[in-house]
Amino acid sequence: MLDTLDVLNSTLSSTLRFWRGTNARGAAKQPAKPLQLYEFEACPYCRLVREALTELDLDALIYPTPHGGKRFRPKVEKLGGRQQFPYLVDPNTGESMYESGDIIAYLYQRYGRRPAPARLLRPLDVTSSILASVPRLGAGSRARPSKMPKHPLELFSFESSPYSRRVRELLSELELPYLLRSTGKARWQDLGPPGLRKAFFPDLPVTGRTRQELLERAGKVQVPYLVDPNTDTALFESEAIRTYLLDTYAR
Repeated sequence: MLDTLDVLNSTLSSTLRFWRGTNARGAAKQPAKPLQLYEFEACPYCRLVREALTELDLDALIYPTPHGGKRFRPKVEKLGGRQQFPYLVDPNTGESMYESGDIIAYLYQRYGRRPAPARLLRPLDVTSSILASVPRLGAGSRARPSKMPKHPLELFSFESSPYSRRVRELLSELELPYLLRSTGKARWQDLGPPGLRKAFFPDLPVTGRTRQELLERAGKVQVPYLVDPNTDTALFESEAIRTYLLDTYAR
């Protein structure tokens, strides 16, 4: 029952953002090396950047920086001079920057080869993102003790997914680095849960860079999907993933 209420709560958060971070138009140019993003899940400014990653179909290495975290926060201060988030590092160009608006503009110009949508730069958009954090009551914002994995985990997700959010929140709290595989929906027929898509469009081929890869690797397109190279574990279903993360990495 509590899990169901939490999913409904997460759905409300996505609704307050008008489900931005659902669709992927694709980047005109994929970076050779993954982008590096220092952020934490409850941060409304970080959300704006993650939405842009989904919409541009860009993957990124996520280094969670929740309040009280000691794993990656000091590194950002060393790199940029202060603990402020989000903080982007692009190993392909040597660029690094704070400020969500600057990061979004950079991602669109460098990899989207088009200007950032004006809505992403409006104060109203920031306000909406702040409101979307309220229902989650700070989930993903406070660090809890954990074991550091030898290799980053891998998560197939898109920003507005209510189920994926629950996994990202726990990854943030446990300060577990992971490769975010942006799995945004490539067309309107992809909207809705997997069962609904299969019922109405059973023969429709899967499109989208990461969605096609997910189908090949896991046999179906559904998020969240977690891969842990440290234990050779791969899991669907947010609750199963959360249980695994707590059993494996929480202290």
